[in-house]
Amino acid sequence: MSWISRFILKLFGWKVINELPDDKKYILIAAPHTSNWDFPLGLMVKFSEKIKLNYLGKGALFDSPFGWLFRALGGIPVYRKKRLNMVDQMVQAFNERDELILAMSPEGTRSYLEHWKSGFYHIAHKAGVPIAMGTLDFGNKTVRLGNTFMPTGDIQEDMKIIRAFFSGVKGKKPRNQGPIEVKS
Repeated sequence: MSWISRFILKLFGWKVINELPDDKKYILIAAPHTSNWDFPLGLMVKFSEKIKLNYLGKGALFDSPFGWLFRALGGIPVYRKKRLNMVDQMVQAFNERDELILAMSPEGTRSYLEHWKSGFYHIAHKAGVPIAMGTLDFGNKTVRLGNTFMPTGDIQEDMKIIRAFFSGVKGKKPRNQGPIEVKS
């Protein structure tokens, strides 16, 4: 599967720069998330780089006739309508597993938002795991993975590191990209 994924990425002109750590547990935030094309691109990168990662997805995807497929691809459903504390659930998942690389989109949607959701940060901080970052840069057809850091607990300071990493990155639909900010 990895050679097929590498071939497809190369065929469409994509380059992958992988500087992810060898750690067995971390959160990989992938941005910008502006299009349905982000998911298949992410899967191609997952397979081409042989990264054993899980991802959070809209619960409805897992209820569909293809729910089994999304689970087989590493998906973990998120049901937004239910009053469940997703942060605590994911912290528990990190605590219960020896290995967990969790890919998340900090925007949580493909639509324009005034700010990112901060769940990724709180999960990493509470679970004591690093945050790695991954770009989906359609402007340069480059996926860049790396720049890992431990969250300090000062989210506004740590967001400076995140903003610097994603600076200048263009999603498939740039009009859907909001500012790289979290609510205070």
